[in-house]
Amino acid sequence: MLFYVMNRLGLAAMIVATALAMLFGMIHIVPGDPASIVLGPRATPEMVAEYQARMGLDKPLPMQFLVFFLNVMKGDLGRDVFTNQPVFDLVMTQLPHSLALAGLGLGWAILIGIPLGCFSAIKRGSWLDRLTGVISVSAIAIPSFVVALYALLVFAVWLRWFPAIGAGKSGQIGEQLWYLVLPAFSIGLGWVGYLARLVRASMLEILGDNHIRTARAYGLPERWIVYRYALKLAVLPTVSLLGVGLGRLLSGAVFAEIVFARPGVGKLVYDSVVSRNYPVVLGAVLITTGLFVLCTLLADLINAMLDPRVREKL
Repeated sequence: MLFYVMNRLGLAAMIVATALAMLFGMIHIVPGDPASIVLGPRATPEMVAEYQARMGLDKPLPMQFLVFFLNVMKGDLGRDVFTNQPVFDLVMTQLPHSLALAGLGLGWAILIGIPLGCFSAIKRGSWLDRLTGVISVSAIAIPSFVVALYALLVFAVWLRWFPAIGAGKSGQIGEQLWYLVLPAFSIGLGWVGYLARLVRASMLEILGDNHIRTARAYGLPERWIVYRYALKLAVLPTVSLLGVGLGRLLSGAVFAEIVFARPGVGKLVYDSVVSRNYPVVLGAVLITTGLFVLCTLLADLINAMLDPRVREKL
């Protein structure tokens, strides 16, 4: 297990470093001069040169990356070019909103998707199985931003059941949860289909194993066999998917945050890209990448603890 943990930690570090290098390169491919955007069209060449020297933009690109990488190793993600606030503090103020949105979206998807997949496997070949299959595939196929737009139109504008925009008053937990319903529904709908199809396939495989046949031969109740033995094993593949799912929901929350005008890291990155606020873009994406890798790492470790065969493959 120790060797498995060290292997995964090394892989996680390599992924973060590679993502950092790729992101830094792509940021500088985007057209537009940050100095001209920040200082405005009336800035003199002297003002632009002074700003570039202060931000280190006058150095060669490899040197800029080396300086940024060394600063990241020291915990310094830079400062906002407009407010001069530390990027880390700026991202941390927005991160709880994104985590709450992603967590609630994945939470309701788990509560619906896993029982739906189990039910579909039990009723294999029936019209109920085909109906749940159509619902699952449809949920996967519809993009989250389309769901967000129609959810806003139907439930907020036409029916007026939920608030349209905002995140609720600070400190009012009930109101904030009420504002989270539509965004969480929008980003979690696709994962209902993913989880349902995965659990169904895993359940069908488990229900055909020898130990399930043995349990039936001993006369155990079918409900007991399904929920006490088969479902426990069928849920194992979803652990890895959930780790990836939480990370992907964090990145996909940007659409919900824009459509519903919510605060969050996704909205922060979008606004920073538009204004060419490179330090905020790099810092925010680096933190979310780290969270994505951390979620995947924890899912792999939990999966290895629950199933020894996973770590024996190394």
